[in-house]
Amino acid sequence: MADIVYPPVIWTALTAFRALDLRVHVDGAEHIPRTGGAVLVSNHVSYLDFIFAGYAARPARRLVRFMAKKEVFDHRISGPLMRAMHHIPVDRSAGAGAYDNAVQALRDGEIIGVFAEATISRSFTIKEIKTGAVRMAAAAGVPLIPVTLWGSQRLWTKGRPRNLLQRHVPVSIHVGPPAYPSLHDDPAVLTYDLRARLSTMLDRAQRAYPDIPPSVWWQPAHLGGIAPTPEEADAMDDAEAEARRERRQNR
Repeated sequence: MADIVYPPVIWTALTAFRALDLRVHVDGAEHIPRTGGAVLVSNHVSYLDFIFAGYAARPARRLVRFMAKKEVFDHRISGPLMRAMHHIPVDRSAGAGAYDNAVQALRDGEIIGVFAEATISRSFTIKEIKTGAVRMAAAAGVPLIPVTLWGSQRLWTKGRPRNLLQRHVPVSIHVGPPAYPSLHDDPAVLTYDLRARLSTMLDRAQRAYPDIPPSVWWQPAHLGGIAPTPEEADAMDDAEAEARRERRQNR
């Protein structure tokens, strides 16, 4: 497929990184294959995670096609960009079509990016994740590659004002060794293992992050920050979902 829009978008992002002197560090980029399909599974702490997860594949000279909720594609500005970059819309009420499209893209040799938590984690820990990423990798016969992002939440995350002009922010991107799911494996077991791997990788990145002030909002509660606990974050997500349902019913 022709990529007319994606390269300029990447160039714009890299220019912004340089202008803001963002200290972006990628570890483990050698695990991204230079050819062939792969499922890249990332944690989700920021509205900018598409950019940083995609950045992990830059040393391999690959473009990542992300699966994203349909609402992003419906937006008058982001929608045309997302479609032009050949990302994959996900309608949560009818996800089978997106799944089939992703599997076909994997078989065609694309890297598909998945935020398996489905939404930003307010607690900055790994939420429960669904089996879709594991099942896609098994169906297409491609590797499953875990990625963790840390630091991007300081720029723009759920429930906090945007601070996109903040300078010198360290952003850590860690790519783990691939797993190779097969159709004979239990996807629930592999998803449990995947979540454990992501949790270990994220905890390591959080503990190694430089210059952490005490009681800061962008650090998880179990490491001394004042982010919501996982239980508090789940309650906030449930309340938000209920509010959305009520708005739809009142239209």
